[in-house]
Amino acid sequence: MTFTPESGVTDVVSQFMNELRPGQALFHATWNDAEHLDEKIKEEILSALPPHEREMRSKGVPILGSGLVFPVPEDQIVVPSFTIPTHWARINGIDFGWDHPSAVAFLAHDRDNDCVYIVDAHSQSAATPVVHAQAIKDRGSWIPTAWPHDGMQADKGSGTPLAAQYRRLGVEMLGSHFENPDGGITVEPGIMEMLTRLQSGRLKVFNHLDKWLQEYRQYHRQDGKIVKKHDDLMSATRYALMSLRYARTLSFEPKPEYAIGAQDWQPFETQLAS
Repeated sequence: MTFTPESGVTDVVSQFMNELRPGQALFHATWNDAEHLDEKIKEEILSALPPHEREMRSKGVPILGSGLVFPVPEDQIVVPSFTIPTHWARINGIDFGWDHPSAVAFLAHDRDNDCVYIVDAHSQSAATPVVHAQAIKDRGSWIPTAWPHDGMQADKGSGTPLAAQYRRLGVEMLGSHFENPDGGITVEPGIMEMLTRLQSGRLKVFNHLDKWLQEYRQYHRQDGKIVKKHDDLMSATRYALMSLRYARTLSFEPKPEYAIGAQDWQPFETQLAS
């Protein structure tokens, strides 16, 4: 197939962009591949096009409805990964799914500069809580995890709410479902907080998080409303970001040198000498 993606991210476009199958390949043909177009002609054509069509016509980038939710270039938000300082606060966010992926975003907050880093991401479809819980604990079982209100729904098989299942599996789930700081659960306040931080350089993402970046590129509005498709990591990030007030740092408590309550304790070397 060769075509210009005028209809946006259709199921066919999305499959080729995100889930290439054996025997498939995707090539982006841009104006740079059209040798008969010189720079003057390119400028003339671009000037005659509506702004929202220019990248689609010149680079083959699909039109995304009314536009991207976060129109911030990736090169402004992507940073190389680094070792996270132990004094930075940590918080996770989870978005439950089955047919669509369950997704977890792992955030670190540099409180001194009020900059948040998306340091890791997990996304997988058709997997049980055991699988996702282990992925969360592998990144730090002490890190609190924000979860949406559908985590209160009972699982059809066990009759146990999802959040309770994760808690029993050792995940540090927050005590109640996600709420914005004002007590609501609406989406737009979190979207505005994410956009403000992205534009001001206070929300960054590690450069190896391909799945997160794929969702970021496709996260868009249609007729002013956010398209609820391929947005699992975006939702998980929003839950975590709006729950920064619950972020926690890892504390190391010194271990006692001997058992509490022991009588007449002496170092082992002293016992040998006597």
